[in-house]
This record gives sequence, structure tokens and C-alpha cells, in this order.
Amino acid sequence: MTTAPTEGAQPHPRTPTAPPRTSTVLRILLGTQLRRLRESRHITLEEAGHAIRASHSKISRMELGRVSVRGRDVADLLTLYGVADEGERAAMLALVSEASVPGWWHNYGDIVPSWFEAYVGLEQAATGIRNYEVQFVPGLFQTADYARSVIRLGHPDARPEEIERRVEFRMARQRVLDDPNPPHVWAVVDESVLRRSPGSPAVMRGQIDRLLELVARPDVTLQVVPFSAGGHAAAGGPFSILRFAEPDIPDVVYLEQLTSAVYLDKRDDVDHYLAVMERLCITAKPATDSRRVLHEISVDL
Repeated sequence: MTTAPTEGAQPHPRTPTAPPRTSTVLRILLGTQLRRLRESRHITLEEAGHAIRASHSKISRMELGRVSVRGRDVADLLTLYGVADEGERAAMLALVSEASVPGWWHNYGDIVPSWFEAYVGLEQAATGIRNYEVQFVPGLFQTADYARSVIRLGHPDARPEEIERRVEFRMARQRVLDDPNPPHVWAVVDESVLRRSPGSPAVMRGQIDRLLELVARPDVTLQVVPFSAGGHAAAGGPFSILRFAEPDIPDVVYLEQLTSAVYLDKRDDVDHYLAVMERLCITAKPATDSRRVLHEISVDL
């Protein structure tokens, strides 16, 4: 995910075996194959949409993996694209079935907005995740007590049982870190993240203890941007970059807003954020200093 290892930070390698492919990733793979078939036959989005009684915008969303697809629609598109080989058709239709299987996060549909479901599906299938955070500890690193405090800030009117369900969901996301082949998570956090507790000092001490456990793992890298760094490249706010084992799936930049999110996968956009991340890693304290920084902050709490 990076052009060269940053001094003091660990490299961001691809893992030797791919993690399980989620329905989100399978939809993207299916859409990519459909787009290639359409373009190789010089068929327009409008013509493809007409073949399945849909608009050109629906075809575009299908090709981007943004919507679920029906087997009948894929079969009709394969016929339009001249795919007659039964083995090839069967493989594509099997992919439709696999992509329709809901992930475990769909069980939390009552509390998880659709725009975030897509991120969870990508997160659970990524081989590498890079985060920059300016206010909170990354969700994959949060303790239950810290998560509870953060969730209460964002949902001040929520009932206690809803708060606990949201905490449960956040903890469930973290199971990906304990997979046999977990993603490499490389987080860069502003120093304010570690000094401003969303709850009591005890909550923050527990959170720092958890970070100390995590940075001992080979699949976790943590860097802290100190106050002394002043202004820096990512003044615009937090973001995440996700990478996948499948060559057909591009890196994805995720930008979360209060009530929605933006997903960027165009090469120029991704390259821009990768460059920003590289400058952040150079500005931040080296990863080898993270344990010392965490211990120093813990003493101050």
C-alpha cells in the first residue's frame, strides 16, 4: 500500500493468503467482470440497461459492486455479451449466489446504516488497513469501555440496550484481528486522541493498556503525531485506506461523515491519499517510539 517503508515504521506487506471474501468484495469482483465483458463488446451502459429493463445508472452501480444483483439479470447480460460457454456462465452465476449471502454484520441492520455496512464488508476482507485519526482511537483498537463512551457521545438519546448493542457490534468487528490471517493495520493518530478521553481517566488508562498489547503484535503498527509537529498534511480530517488480495479490486479510501460516507477508488484519488499518509508517517513519531509515548501518556492520566 506504500511506495517505500517509512523510517521507524513497519512495512505494510500483503499477507501470504487472502482472508475470506465477503459479499461486498464478491459484488465488486462480479461487477468488474461484467464491466470488462461489456466494454470488450463495445456495448454502452444504456444498451446493457435496456437488456435487463433497467437504467444505465443501475448497470453502473452493478459494475461498481454498489448494489446486489439478480441471477436473471446477470444471465441476460451474459447473453447480450455473447457468453455462450456453459462453464463460464455457471461460474458467473455461482458468483452471484455467493455475493448474495449476507455477512454477519447484516444481523446488526437495526443499528448499522447501509452506508457503513459496505465499509464493514471491505474491512473484513482487507489484507491491509491504514487509518488516520484525529479524535478517537480507531474502532478496531477500542476497548468496550472506550467504545461505550464514544458511542454515548454520538448517540446521547439512545437507550442503554441500544448502546450495548452498538458496543457489541464494534467488538464483533475486532474479531478480524484474531483471524488466522489478519489484516495488517497501520494506524496514525494525533496525540490529542490519546490525551483526550471520551470517558473517565480509568477508561483511557484501560484503552492505552490495550494499545500497548496491540503494538506488540506483528500485524499492528501505531504511530503518534505529536503536538510539536504543528500543522501537517492531513489537516482535512480522518480517513482510511483499504487494500485487498484480489488484483481486480482497487485500493479504497473511506471518508466518514456524520450521516454518510464517501468511498474513493479512482487511482488519482487513492494516490493522493497514499501520498498524504506517507507524509503523515514521516511527520509522526517512529513506530518504535510508540510504546514509550503510550507509557508517558499513561503516567499523565
